Amino acid sequence: MTDDDLIAKYAAEAQKSIEDEAQKRIAESVDPVYEEKLRATSLFEVLNSADLVPAIFARLGSVRAALDGHGGGIEVESFAKLNSDFGHSLDFVLDLTGACLSCGAAPGTLDGIKADLEADSEISNVRFSSKLLDTFDELGREFILEYGNVEFV
Repeated sequence: MTDDDLIAKYAAEAQKSIEDEAQKRIAESVDPVYEEKLRATSLFEVLNSADLVPAIFARLGSVRAALDGHGGGIEVESFAKLNSDFGHSLDFVLDLTGACLSCGAAPGTLDGIKADLEADSEISNVRFSSKLLDTFDELGREFILEYGNVEFV
């Protein structure tokens, strides 16, 4: 076994452990029946309702454990309905709320939110409010713009 193989093996084991722990923490704080109902409901049906943010949360993976566990939240800044040859989809501009503002882990959180939501067939694009950049110091802003893998508008 090469060093690269060993590193990959340990990385996969660590990722599985992180995923398992995240799912355990999420399960402790949600109503599984309500969560399943939200996941099964089209986002188009809840766009202008109080269920929109919970429906977005229901579509998140392990990044949700960080948001829930650290007192963070998501706010929908805006959305656009897009039409294409492939059907209808949504383009969201999101903002973080609560303890997530100016957190050192925010670049990873933003990237996780984007990846999880864009995996949903109804969501074509997730971007973040440029207001978020104002919550970071200069070094944090530079870091998130360079390595965050997300777009700010």
